[in-house]
Order: sequence, then structure tokens, then C-alpha cells
Amino acid sequence: MTNHQSPISAEHASHKLVDDFKALISDAEALIKASAEHGGEALHSVRAKAQQTLSTAKESLSEAQDVIAEKAKEAAQEADVFVHEKPWQAVGIAAGAGLLIGLLIGRR
Repeated sequence: MTNHQSPISAEHASHKLVDDFKALISDAEALIKASAEHGGEALHSVRAKAQQTLSTAKESLSEAQDVIAEKAKEAAQEADVFVHEKPWQAVGIAAGAGLLIGLLIGRR
């Protein structure tokens, strides 16, 4: 039996990760803009390289977001098929997970 993470929690975690990276990119862009008035050729070169890196990161993030969304949809579809094909196994797994979570929470 394979260990699959819940599609909902995986999707939530992936969206949070994407949001965190978007915030990081936004903050970095603001820092680059704020340093634009301070000078020197060396700083200008570093700033240009950072802007290029941020541009590449934005493109990669956009592509990753599409892949994550597609994987989350596939996982949800697989879970749906599993529950329809093996409802009693799904109920057993959910009950076992609930019992385990209840035991862990009760120990605190």
C-alpha cells in the first residue's frame, strides 16, 4: 500500500508555497527598486543580475504552479476513483487515520 498525502492538504500546502515565493519575489523587487538611487557601477551590475534572476524565478514559479495544480487535480481524481472502487477500504483508512489522530491529540 502506498502512502499518499491527502489531495486537499497537498493542494493547500502547494498554494501556500507558491504564495510565499510570490511574496519573496515581490519583496526582492521592492528592495531592488529602493536601492536604485544608490550607486556605483558594481551595485548597478548586481542589481541587473538580481532583476534577471527574479524574472527567471517568476517564469519558473508560474510553470511550477501549473504543474502543482495539475498534480493536485490528478491526485483528487485518483482518490475519487479509489473511494468509488473500494468504499469499505476508504472508510477503514479514514477511521484508522481518525483514531491515530485522536490518540495523538489525546496524549497532549
